[in-house]
Amino acid sequence: MSGHSKWATIKHKKAALDSKRGAMFTKIIRELTISARQGGGNPDANPRLRMAIQKAKDANMPNDNIDRAVKKGTGELEGMTLEEITYEGYGPGGVALLIMVLSDNRNRTTSEIRSIFEKKGGNMAAQGAVNWLYEKKGYLVVNKTVIDEEKLMNIVLDAVAEDMQTEDNGYSITTSPNDFEKVRKALDDKKIKIELAELTMIPKNTIKVVGDEAKKLLNLIGDLEDHDDVQNVYANFDIPDEIMNEMEKE
Repeated sequence: MSGHSKWATIKHKKAALDSKRGAMFTKIIRELTISARQGGGNPDANPRLRMAIQKAKDANMPNDNIDRAVKKGTGELEGMTLEEITYEGYGPGGVALLIMVLSDNRNRTTSEIRSIFEKKGGNMAAQGAVNWLYEKKGYLVVNKTVIDEEKLMNIVLDAVAEDMQTEDNGYSITTSPNDFEKVRKALDDKKIKIELAELTMIPKNTIKVVGDEAKKLLNLIGDLEDHDDVQNVYANFDIPDEIMNEMEKE
């Protein structure tokens, strides 16, 4: 879990400071649109949309942009037709990758994702080759300075969290997808600041990757994440903290 926690926190910080705000907004707008299309435009009845709206607000997206994206999803405004696609593959060191995409052109996106894999030392895999290595989970991170470990554990376990682990700088909490909102609300009700909260794919096991291979892997993941159509990239790596810290500084 430590590798997942470190990388998730790095990505969250980078997104908050991202100079390519337009690209970040595009990804969020697509998530808002497809969430509203699939589950309706009422966030109280649509947990996925509720999370997308919170992510948009965290990125300081104007409310008008959020409203337009939701209306495009519900059909009140005209918008592009988006398709959800999952690509699977392997990176340097044999690390298993899941790439979640929202695309308006499957053929173009597939070609571009394959090109990134080939240029960065990975290869795409058949559907189902990698997906079984992951479980969908709710995932939250709370900084150690916010609350005592025992108090936090009592709160999240009472809210039916599955697990809580102590990391270097914070506590990582995992939940079932169905209990994610309940645990998040329990923390909000106690005014406990949450650094990161997301529904994510957690690997069942990890592969240790070191040295140049680790850097190549992170470069591959970075290029995939920079693609406009890619919403999320999941990888079952275990990379030493010193290499992760180098990436955080870049």
